[in-house]
Amino acid sequence: MSLKAPSAGPDLAPASQHRAASRLTPKTLLHVPHGGLIVVLALVAVFTAVQADSFTTSQNLLNVLRQISVTAVIAGGLTLLMTAGGMDFSMGSNAAVTVSVGATLLHDGRPTVVTVVVTLLLATVIGLVNGLVVTYTRVAPFVATLASAMLLDGVALLVLDGESITIGQRMWALGNDKVFGIPYLCVVAILVLAVIGLAMRFTTFGRDAFAMGGNEHVARLSGINVSGRKLALYALAGALAGLAGLMLLSRLGAAAPNTGGLQLQLTAVAAVVIGGTSLAGGHGTVVGTVLGVVLLGVVANALNLLQVNSYYQFVVTGGVLLVAAIINEFQRKSTPGH
Repeated sequence: MSLKAPSAGPDLAPASQHRAASRLTPKTLLHVPHGGLIVVLALVAVFTAVQADSFTTSQNLLNVLRQISVTAVIAGGLTLLMTAGGMDFSMGSNAAVTVSVGATLLHDGRPTVVTVVVTLLLATVIGLVNGLVVTYTRVAPFVATLASAMLLDGVALLVLDGESITIGQRMWALGNDKVFGIPYLCVVAILVLAVIGLAMRFTTFGRDAFAMGGNEHVARLSGINVSGRKLALYALAGALAGLAGLMLLSRLGAAAPNTGGLQLQLTAVAAVVIGGTSLAGGHGTVVGTVLGVVLLGVVANALNLLQVNSYYQFVVTGGVLLVAAIINEFQRKSTPGH
């Protein structure tokens, strides 16, 4: 009598199909890192590509890359700082001061290298002052840096005296040239984000930031120099704000009132929060921040191509931020351990 092995095909096929279908449900999508954000980005890109043929042209895509590169540098520094439980609402205003001072120095004939060094040092000092205030006065970071932002916006206007200052061809290459088809501005942003991402994942400095954001008191008891780390983080945020200001100046070729400032800052904060970094600290991801920056950049570009009133960009940015925050909260609660 011969024995026949049981046939697996007819019985297992429905089960495998059922498992495959279950992976596509909205609930399981929440378990995919940044799954909701990726879907929203894809939908916006497809819709814009269908409605505006110019969206997928190389010229437009390069323009989007240049625009989001400045925001990405600020958002990268903000991701690390917020992961450690800090906040700096003055980075956009710090960039505005950098633009104003840098344009003034270049317009007056100062060497480019001297201008870059002076403006980066100035921006770093501004960040360090924010860190000193937050660390040693116990003023809430939100309050301290928001006040600093208003102060710096005023300084930028005073430096420009309400006028626009052009720099001619100075720093033109950084803002407009490409290497292997990629804008220099984008290369700078990629390098900054890569360094921050690697530092957060593989260095003691990055691990200390997560520990401080999770519980500052416990971090101090475990031997971490919390005060020193805070000063370093705020100084780094200031330096990156200065770098973003120089990038913005090179792209625009001029400094004007209201260049940078609060709008740039809010866009960076929105991108970081959309990307899943916790406002309470203890959790942050550079990959999520990159996706948030790209999403907001694509949305802004789509509104321009579709000739939507620019005022609606504020409405859309706020709406996207709110929706993303809700999605991130659901995703956080659906993650095991929460």
